[in-house]
Amino acid sequence: MKLFAIFGDPVSHSRSPLMHNSVFKNLNYKACYTRFHLLDGSKLRETFFNLKLNGANITVPHKEAAYNACDEIRGFAKKVGVVNTIINEDGKLIGYNTDADGFMFSIKEFGDIKKILILGAGGTAKALAYRFIQDDIDVTVLNRSQNRLDDFKDITHKCYTWDNFKCEKYDLAVNTTSAGLKDENLPAPQEIIKEILNNTSFVADAIYGKLTPFLKLANEKKIIYKDGADMLLGQGILANELFVNGELKKEDIKTYMQKSFKL
Repeated sequence: MKLFAIFGDPVSHSRSPLMHNSVFKNLNYKACYTRFHLLDGSKLRETFFNLKLNGANITVPHKEAAYNACDEIRGFAKKVGVVNTIINEDGKLIGYNTDADGFMFSIKEFGDIKKILILGAGGTAKALAYRFIQDDIDVTVLNRSQNRLDDFKDITHKCYTWDNFKCEKYDLAVNTTSAGLKDENLPAPQEIIKEILNNTSFVADAIYGKLTPFLKLANEKKIIYKDGADMLLGQGILANELFVNGELKKEDIKTYMQKSFKL
């Protein structure tokens, strides 16, 4: 029996156990997926081995710590320095990033997106920014403070704090912060958020399972929006493929992951 988990703070809200266990159960794959509330990201590697895991997903705020915990980084994660999926290969931790492609999967229905505003400057924001630039999308990043924006200098020159932000017209504004997850906060001061919503065609939030204050305002303005459920599904399918090492068909994984959202 293989064992997988998700690490995060908070983590009790995570649907990942439902998603992955739905796949394992329905496809008779001998594995179980649980969650672990990790407060200190520097303890990730130690905790992973103590729990005798075969693999793990990592959510906020530990995605950059997960990168440092790995022995080897592969694929897109190597470029962005952010890991959300870890595989145990013979005692070595191999890091991947499935967030970015999962998000691209989720916004397909918005059509041709050319200009995006990212709210936040954490691990998810960094992965998405790199992925957008890869597709020649114009990227602006807005964060509370300058400190984290330094990591984005090689990605885009359009990096702003709340104090010097210059709003433009956007095709999509996406919240990657945890604002609204455990509280009723907006990802930026209300006057800034309202200006953004007056100048964007679509809105997305990485948070899923609730209508965040950010999405509520978008809804009031009749802006087409979506929460992070499709992003979660997209990254989850890719992560599960890594967990089972190709032993299950991608379409079957997708089918039973989608069904788990009805539970």
